Amino acid sequence: MVEQGHYPEYWEADVVLRDGGTGHLRPVSPSDADALQAFHMRQSQSSIYLRFFTYKAKLTNKELERFTNVDYRDRVAFVITIGDEIIGIGRYDRLDDPTEAEVAFNIADGHQGRGLGSILLEHLAAAARENGIRRFSAEVLPENRKMIDVFADAGYEVSRHFDDGVIALDFNIDPTEKSLAVMEAREHRAEARSVADLLSPSSIAVIGASREWGSVGYQLLEHIIEGGFKGSVYAINPEAFELAGMISYSRIAEVPETVQLAVIAVPYEQVLEVADECAAAGVKALLVVTAGFGPKGPEGLARQRALVRRARAHGMRVVGPASLGLINTRPDVSLNASMAPALPRRGGLGLFSQSAAIGVLLYATAQRRALGLSSTISAGNRADVSGNDAMQYWEDDADTRVVAMYLESVGNPRKFSRLARRLARTKPVIVAKSDVTGLQLPPGHAVRTTQAPPGALDAMLRQSGVIRVSTNEQLIDVAQIAVSQPLPRGRRVAVFSNSAALGRVLADACTGLDLDITRLETELALDTGMSVALPQLRRTVTEVLSDDTVDAGVVAILPAPGLRTEAIAAVLAECVQETGKPLVAAFTGIVDPRAHVEGLLAADPDVPGGGLPCFSSPGAAVTALASVVRYTEWAHRDHGSFVEPAGVDTEGASAYLDSLMDRVEGDALTRLDQEQTARLLEFYRISVLPAVSFSTPEEAVAAAEQLGWPVAVKTREGHLRHRLDLGGVRLNISTPEALRTNIEQMHQALRRYGEFEMEVQSMANSGQGCRIRAIEDPLLGPVISFGLAGDATSLLDDWAHGVPPLTDRDIADLVRAPRSAAKLFGYQGLPEADIAALEDLIARLAVLKDEHPQIALIDINPVLVSADGVTVLSADIRLGNPQRRTDSARRAMRD
Repeated sequence: MVEQGHYPEYWEADVVLRDGGTGHLRPVSPSDADALQAFHMRQSQSSIYLRFFTYKAKLTNKELERFTNVDYRDRVAFVITIGDEIIGIGRYDRLDDPTEAEVAFNIADGHQGRGLGSILLEHLAAAARENGIRRFSAEVLPENRKMIDVFADAGYEVSRHFDDGVIALDFNIDPTEKSLAVMEAREHRAEARSVADLLSPSSIAVIGASREWGSVGYQLLEHIIEGGFKGSVYAINPEAFELAGMISYSRIAEVPETVQLAVIAVPYEQVLEVADECAAAGVKALLVVTAGFGPKGPEGLARQRALVRRARAHGMRVVGPASLGLINTRPDVSLNASMAPALPRRGGLGLFSQSAAIGVLLYATAQRRALGLSSTISAGNRADVSGNDAMQYWEDDADTRVVAMYLESVGNPRKFSRLARRLARTKPVIVAKSDVTGLQLPPGHAVRTTQAPPGALDAMLRQSGVIRVSTNEQLIDVAQIAVSQPLPRGRRVAVFSNSAALGRVLADACTGLDLDITRLETELALDTGMSVALPQLRRTVTEVLSDDTVDAGVVAILPAPGLRTEAIAAVLAECVQETGKPLVAAFTGIVDPRAHVEGLLAADPDVPGGGLPCFSSPGAAVTALASVVRYTEWAHRDHGSFVEPAGVDTEGASAYLDSLMDRVEGDALTRLDQEQTARLLEFYRISVLPAVSFSTPEEAVAAAEQLGWPVAVKTREGHLRHRLDLGGVRLNISTPEALRTNIEQMHQALRRYGEFEMEVQSMANSGQGCRIRAIEDPLLGPVISFGLAGDATSLLDDWAHGVPPLTDRDIADLVRAPRSAAKLFGYQGLPEADIAALEDLIARLAVLKDEHPQIALIDINPVLVSADGVTVLSADIRLGNPQRRTDSARRAMRD
């Protein structure tokens, strides 16, 4: 519960509005009295009447004091501001029933229709839940349709009744599947709109435009004009009267219209001043190409945060700093606000790059391979606009068929996972993520480091359907197949070659990548002259691809006299069009640098997509095709449904955890004792096999009599309690005498480890020991890990990972992913374990961890899995201060 008189830092947030603009949301404070009075006096008589059920020209001092002085627990109010101006306010006041509060809103007349009411409701509901409130009520005049719609469209189950001329509304504010879906849909529309405005501005001003040939400002202005941008273009330079044949303005304030996108190419020291001038002029967004913010250390990072803070506070999005620019090839836009020398050819690939340098490489590679682009976003330091924003836009963009992203960091992986999973169901998403940079934040963002186990990020990407590659070359390899070819229906591949040896090598490479070779045609006669060879090649390839047992084809050609790659590529492209099946080609051994063997050959430049993906390396061709095959299988599989285990008492668990949180101090973790652990797990119908600690052999015998013979005796030391080989546990003890003897022998054997506690536990049915861990990672959020207990996880790191929320299919994959998991499925004649019971246990732990971020660690070690079910022998739970999740039930622009 929030401390009275104080509020958590994360209650303050920047938000994206329905029209793509931004605002700043924060709790109200006493210093807002004057701004609130000004807000009230700007409102129309009608708006004031709808809020207060009467007209009042001015708020009294008593009202101002009440509205701006809140305790942040029983009474909470949020304001949304642009600059210093309040444009909306929402509040709740707890009622006599401590679980219920009355809620009210007031939105500025000039900002109605921008979604402020729904944003305020989401943040108020989240704050109220933290303070133990479960229901909201409101009284609304019948004619206040806009406010009634805010409640009705929120996704909650709203009950209403008419009483004495007022509509009384009442609803539970706990998140539901519907309310979360509504929030995500609104977030999607707002963020997609904000990026759409960036990529399709009606007007552009280049601030820092220069007459000096070769300067950044000169090139940006030139590229925008020569690219054929369809909107208005303005040059801003205080020292030049004319630039590029147009009048130059000395300041952005002199431009005769409101500029939608300002391209900032001024020296580093001037960026903040220029951003302030843009805010005053009503500019909608900033593209900052100026670099130097991150490399300048703490000063640069502080200036970057100040830039974003000022921009968002005045409704502006920021691309950059250190951005390479923005490109949109749509004919009615023709935007090349970038350092690219010309507007690239139009195509179906959306390209996002965080690094300017890598962005240059990707752009150059795409151009060299004749790969058309729909739009590109170079985020630079990614201070504001991120890959998550780009995905929101590309999901709706009909011109984009494939999304390719180079990421140096993932600032909000939990949201990335959610968006990528949704986007990848309709469009391939290719991500190049450096193994060197790992999981981290870009320069200038809030400090959060990951404690996620190695492989967790890759698991998140696989779970989301993302095609993960390691280099920008591989990214383009996969993209040129995905953007130009029909997606394969399966992994059955036909191999064609004019060399038997090369064909066999290629077939082996396919098999090594889990592709199934169903046809092998290694006697293509291509040395008979092109007039004879090409028709024969067309007949052979078309016939094989038309076979129902073939899903895709790979052609590998060795050079021969008279062979022309363009002619062969044209024939193979026709085979793709005729059969509707993908085909890739590798022209191997061609040493003439003038020969065009990389990229989309035989492509029609006037038609987005099309052509044949060609490679100089057969290995690269097969590797890229295998990546597309794996994606297609993921896209067409049953993804299952998010698990909702029966009998879960979420509210009971929350209340119990609240009662324990006062034991947590600072960043330290607090370990629950056995009784507390067992009680918490019982809220999720997870039982731990009882164990009783003892100090003397007689206490151990008494405990064994209570639990029932036979029993196990073990040390409670974490590094010894599972080590049968070291004497840390002894099993199947069936008499008091044997128990006393084993206790004495354990003391003797473990004396070198010092003092330790011991316990007696009932014997469980024999089974395979497994281990399940769940952690709260500051970046990824909850992470679930599964493996077989013992050497498999301790020595071989044979873990599988998943990021909740998990579907039943995700859980099934998690159980089967470790290499040693074969032991659970009838290994060497043993009976198959009860996999359904194991999956149910993992589902319950995943939901428990997902719903309670204050749980820092759950370690179930071991859980015995047999043909008769599962038995949890030991559980370790530790609590910590709840980290601010990077994705939660409130819309906010995150670092």
